[in-house]
Amino acid sequence: MPIRINRRAFQDLVREALADLPDEFTAAMENVAVVVEEEPTAEELASLGLDPEQDDLFGLYQGVPLPERGADAPALPDRIAIYRLPILWACETREEAVGEVRTTVIHELGHYFGLSEAELPP
Repeated sequence: MPIRINRRAFQDLVREALADLPDEFTAAMENVAVVVEEEPTAEELASLGLDPEQDDLFGLYQGVPLPERGADAPALPDRIAIYRLPILWACETREEAVGEVRTTVIHELGHYFGLSEAELPP
């Protein structure tokens, strides 16, 4: 049975995961917004080739990875969405959810820093 964590408490988990990052990572993060969304849209899932009936998506990075940015970097911030409901549906305990939030934040930040899916830990 999935656990329950309200939106505000879940946002706190995301903030804690970001606060626990090493200083060299947080210092290198600029022009990126990390937000909590309830769940991915059908369009987001389709853009990744995921089936909404079979695939879970816990987070999504949207933007131009740091190594690919030039002098004309976009003015709008990159965006990392952490999806609350899919994480909660997949977890049975609060501790498991805390771990999944941390893993997802780190995974999506890896994309921000230019790592491919193959280069990221599972």
